[in-house]
Amino acid sequence: MANNELIEKAYAIAKEQYAAIGVDTDAVLAKMNEVVISLHCWQTDDVGGFETADAELSGGGIQATGNYPGKAKSIADVRADLEKVMSLLPGKQRLNLHAIYGDFQGERVDRDQIEVKHYQSWIDWCKKQGIGMDFNASCFAHPKADGGFTLSSKDEEIRKFWVEHVARCRAISAEVGKQLGTPCVHNTWIPDGSKDTPIDRNGYRTILKKSLDEAMAVKYPKEYMKDAVESKVFGIGLESMTVGSNEFYMGYAMQNNILLCLDNGHFHPTEVVGDKISSVLQYIDGILLHVTRPIRWDSDHVVTLNEDVQLIASEIVRNNFLNRVNIGLDFFDASINRIGAYVVGTRAAQKAFMIAMLEPTKTLIELEEAGKNFERLAMLEELKTKPFAAVWDYYCLQAGVPVGIDYIAEIQQYEKDVLSKR
Repeated sequence: MANNELIEKAYAIAKEQYAAIGVDTDAVLAKMNEVVISLHCWQTDDVGGFETADAELSGGGIQATGNYPGKAKSIADVRADLEKVMSLLPGKQRLNLHAIYGDFQGERVDRDQIEVKHYQSWIDWCKKQGIGMDFNASCFAHPKADGGFTLSSKDEEIRKFWVEHVARCRAISAEVGKQLGTPCVHNTWIPDGSKDTPIDRNGYRTILKKSLDEAMAVKYPKEYMKDAVESKVFGIGLESMTVGSNEFYMGYAMQNNILLCLDNGHFHPTEVVGDKISSVLQYIDGILLHVTRPIRWDSDHVVTLNEDVQLIASEIVRNNFLNRVNIGLDFFDASINRIGAYVVGTRAAQKAFMIAMLEPTKTLIELEEAGKNFERLAMLEELKTKPFAAVWDYYCLQAGVPVGIDYIAEIQQYEKDVLSKR
């Protein structure tokens, strides 16, 4: 168990050390409240959803691997798990919900028929938790997605079905934002593409643009909802061409001044999302992040504190972009305790932002502009061994959540008391 007195002493020492390089740790602790992370509901049940009693994910280039016991089997399970997760996290969170997680009360409701009423209990739950909510159209794991094309389908019946689904998801998002008093980010991702080399790439992309224009024809106040579009390199079984490529959605986002979703697992392995942020924000008002950990591409592993995640956080903090960036997580690991996956991943993302805030950015820029690159490098190296952990532990102590590894025991107890009985 954490010793509060030792944590406070360690923080006092760390505060002095950071002050010596011009960093106010108290100010950093306050600024961490601006880091709001949207928790993806699909980690609780491996992207199954609740359209039917035995809903299981299938098709569309998404795949959760593993069969660790304790998977959420009902909306009540998902909410209980998320409440447990949030009780173990410092800072502020939101809910990120996919359309397939509607509260359908046992009724079969196809995706072109969903309404606000199917998500009202989620809105009410968010009100009770005091959090905001984001939303996603679910253009996968459906008979009308089996052909590999949804919004870009040349089958007009299928295309119109998905246009109506996305349009309804946007309307639901606007109502979510209106009721909760904080904008709901609606993200559109589709798995459309071709397993082998297609001839008519342009045709599919022309159709996709038409479909997006139709689905987004109704404009909602930005204080209620914000649109985002998400690209991908390829999907499983769709390796030769993805209709919604990075260039396609970047152009669409810029032309329509909507959010571009940057998922750091959706690019070529040598591309770094952190490097894209300042480029994209030259031209559009904001972005949506899906923070994940790709291993040999988009495998959606639990986020850890690695260089890619650190660069993303650093670029946002260094340039005061927090108010232009919506931060969401996106991983689904079914091979380990799912609550543990949430807590490890979210804390890792939060740590990256705190480390970025503990950087003497002004000093580093001055060194850079003076051509003192050795000094800049030396400063960056010294920062790696500064007592960041003492500041993090104190942040958790202040927030009233477990410090250090103390959350492990809490999750183990939750597994014993709740997860093992499912």
